[in-house]
Amino acid sequence: MLKVISHRTAAMTAAVTVLSVALAAAGRADNTAGNSMQAQIDHGKSTYASKCSHCHGPNLINSGTITPDLRAIPDDKTRFVSTVKNGKNNKMPPWGDILSDDEIGNLWAFVSSRRKP
Repeated sequence: MLKVISHRTAAMTAAVTVLSVALAAAGRADNTAGNSMQAQIDHGKSTYASKCSHCHGPNLINSGTITPDLRAIPDDKTRFVSTVKNGKNNKMPPWGDILSDDEIGNLWAFVSSRRKP
């Protein structure tokens, strides 16, 4: 009987250990993904400040101009990327030759993180 209990205890301890290791690894993976997204947002914020804020305003809105409130843009990354790359209505210049795809992706991360619900 003592042997059966110790085998069960060993099996239970092993299962708990495996589960603990798996949960810790998942937590590190989530943290890495979170850090990666935050890094994109931070880079996008920097690019926005240097390239976009003079027209769109420091807080994604510039009252008194024709620029839209970027806090209210649709959740449409494809449209955003196309607009940034190609410009819009002869009012917004194209940035496709100036900004890399990564920079535009980072801008999207920043702007979409500030979007109003």
